[in-house]
Amino acid sequence: MLARIGSVVGMNDDETLEQVLTLAIELVLQGREGRKIGTMFVVGDSDEVILRSRNIILDPLSGHPDSVKHIRDAGMRETLKELSQLDGAFIISEDGVVLSGSRLIDVDSKDVEIPLGLGSRHYAAAAITKKTDAVAIVVSKSSVVRIFQQGALVAEIMPQKMFLSDCTVHLEGPYAEHSGHELTTLVQVKPYQGEELTVEK
Repeated sequence: MLARIGSVVGMNDDETLEQVLTLAIELVLQGREGRKIGTMFVVGDSDEVILRSRNIILDPLSGHPDSVKHIRDAGMRETLKELSQLDGAFIISEDGVVLSGSRLIDVDSKDVEIPLGLGSRHYAAAAITKKTDAVAIVVSKSSVVRIFQQGALVAEIMPQKMFLSDCTVHLEGPYAEHSGHELTTLVQVKPYQGEELTVEK
């Protein structure tokens, strides 16, 4: 699953992407304190992303050393789960350091087109990835993880039971489906190291 997504977004550090996706999936499956969570992680091209965003509140991650803010760190992951209840996005460097939290993406989204039915967090994800080389991962309160790159939705991850109940797929164009025990992943079809992918749409 993660290899397919990695082949679409082409990040240099696949481990960072894997760690962030795993955290996003945990939030979808577990929520926080019994509540569904909506949040966004913007990964890579962090200098540009910081320039095109601003804090909504005082930055809860400011002043802490990078050594304790790595996405691999168990304490940082629990902190992110707690802070994900706040509004705003997390900015994560390509090497996995969580640089800032509770940020408002301050990019004009008027020239961004996303599928009908997606909200303001998805517009922000599309807009920031259109203006930078970042990848945005949106955790929706509807229990779907969506990945944006270059201004477009490129993958969706959802609980298997949700997919089987005929939920709306927002990917446009052909996609490949991969189903595991709890999750279904839909990824835009692109060449994947010679592997033939089953086109579902």
